This record gives sequence, C-alpha cells and structure tokens, in this order.
Amino acid sequence: MQFEDDAFVLSARSHGETGAVINVLTREHGHVAAYVAGGASRRIKPYLQPASHVRIAYRTRTSEQLGSATIEPLDEGAAQVFDDPVALLGVQCACVMTRAVLPEREAFPGAYHGFEALMNAFQVPAIWPYIYIRFEAGLLEAVGYGLDLSACAVTGARDDLIYVSPKSARAVSRKAGLPYADKLLALPMFLLSSQGGLSADDLRKGFDLTGFFLERHIFHPLDRPLPEIRTRLMDAVRES
Repeated sequence: MQFEDDAFVLSARSHGETGAVINVLTREHGHVAAYVAGGASRRIKPYLQPASHVRIAYRTRTSEQLGSATIEPLDEGAAQVFDDPVALLGVQCACVMTRAVLPEREAFPGAYHGFEALMNAFQVPAIWPYIYIRFEAGLLEAVGYGLDLSACAVTGARDDLIYVSPKSARAVSRKAGLPYADKLLALPMFLLSSQGGLSADDLRKGFDLTGFFLERHIFHPLDRPLPEIRTRLMDAVRES
C-alpha cells in the first residue's frame, strides 16, 4: 500500500538514534502511524510538532507492518498560537483526542475537515473554545456515536430543546424533560445554531456533554479515563 496525502501531525516520538514514529490524520486515508527516517534531525523535527500541516508520502508492504513515510511542510500549521498558552493547550488536546478516538487506517474525511476548521479557528480567541466542542462532537459522530439534536426524543418537537438524553444521545425539549431534569444532560445553545449565545456557562455544558459520551463510548471500554490534558484545557479556558 502506498499513497500521498495532506495530513496533520498528531504526535511524534523518537525511534532509534535518528528516526521518529509519527501519528497523522490524513485527508483521504484517516489516522495513520509511520516511521520517518531522519525524523529526529534538526531539519525535519520542527515539522513534526503537534498539528503541523504536512504532505506525506506513505508506503507499507502489508497492513500489519508499520509503514514508512517522508514528509514536506505545507504551511506554518499551529505556529500562530505559539504565543497563546491556552490556545496551544487546545491544539495539543485536539491532537491527543483525535489520536485516541479515531482507529487507524480508516478514512474519516469529516474528521480531517473538522480538525482543519478548528486549527483555523484558533486565530480567533473568543470563538475557538466553542469550535473545539463542536470538533469533539464531530469525533463522536465519525465513530458512530453522534449526538442527534434535530428534534425532541419524546415528542418530536423541534423547539425549546435544552436537554440531551444520556441513554440515546438525543435532544429533549424543556417541557418533556423537566420532570427528569436531574437525570438529563444540559444542551448548550451553540450546538443547535450558529446564532446560539456564547457564554461561559454554555461552554461548561459543552465540555460536560461531549466529555460524558467520549468517556462512555471511547475511554471507559478501554478502562481508561479521559486524557488529563482535556481537564487542564477545561480549567484553562474557564480561567482565561
């Protein structure tokens, strides 16, 4: 198997004296791991930082083997956030979550475009935390656990949706959900519409909502907690 594709670097670790093993999210081929000869060199190492945007040429003999790759930079990637510690934490968290959620060697074009949109959003400090929550919701959808916020799960109504059922991941209206409010998850308005209000309270609701389903469907089955970097990001966003 071999291909060339655009990709975002999710992680890199040294391998041997001069090489590196990288995980990338490609446009057409999904989450891929590969060995990069010379990846620890001064020339290549700067292009292997989290969220670096690269062109990858990938090759492997069999699906069971770790492939090899060469890379070339496409642009500056996440360089625009290096002076903003909270945004940089967001970039790193997005990379960690993407690698953890998406299985390898399956195509996820929606996740790639969502990641790309999030990287662009980091240039707007007031907006990117909300786009980050949408990105996590997109990761859930990519692996078959998407939220259904189109209508009330109980009545079919499309108005006044303020809850999400923890069982079905479907929206619930105020009237239908009020008797069970203590058992339902809060639905932030910005997930329903781009016109939804942006507030610190809605941001907290968003982190709680996607975190609940990520923990249930992705991390709990692996007997792992949500990544610690996500907790640090939540705290940093609240304090910023």
